[in-house]
Amino acid sequence: MKSYQEAVTARRSIYKLGREIPVLQSQIIAAVERMTKDIPTPFNMQSARIVVTMLDHHENVWHITKSALKSTLPPLKYAETEAKLNDFEAAYGTILFFESSNMIKAMQDQFPLYKDNFPGWAMQANGMLQFAIWTALEDLGLGVNIQHYNPLIDEDIRKIFDLPDSWDLVAQMVFGEKLEDPAPVPKIPTGSRVKIFREV
Repeated sequence: MKSYQEAVTARRSIYKLGREIPVLQSQIIAAVERMTKDIPTPFNMQSARIVVTMLDHHENVWHITKSALKSTLPPLKYAETEAKLNDFEAAYGTILFFESSNMIKAMQDQFPLYKDNFPGWAMQANGMLQFAIWTALEDLGLGVNIQHYNPLIDEDIRKIFDLPDSWDLVAQMVFGEKLEDPAPVPKIPTGSRVKIFREV
């Protein structure tokens, strides 16, 4: 198992994914449940909701996405997109990230002084959860990428998985066997992004 810093550094977007994963389904589920429980949320509102789909259920996510895009995009544009969607469908699973609008509304009613802040705070917390789960899956030896086909697919996703209307889709995290190494990514020097003020 990698150290936390090693896992963060190794966490990259992998788009070519397969199904010969090096871990058990139970290990994936345990990692998702652990991160969902432990990641902090503002005012402890815990508004994030998660759906883990694997194999046939995962394929349903991408059948829905293909159908939605095929009916929206011009044929030539869809043909370009379909190859990418096929790569996602070939993976082992997809984790769907949602926010509960009911929970956010309840927090707004309970703390009206901060009413306008709660939607943004919820998204920040959801982002932390996505990062934590992504890093945990990397630590299990899985390849991961994250997609955002919401809100185009929201209604059909809620329908097929029998989810409440109050669950708003935020992101789709695809995972599976790593079939490629990530390409190098240029990084801006940290000195231009991080300012330090300290006693010397």
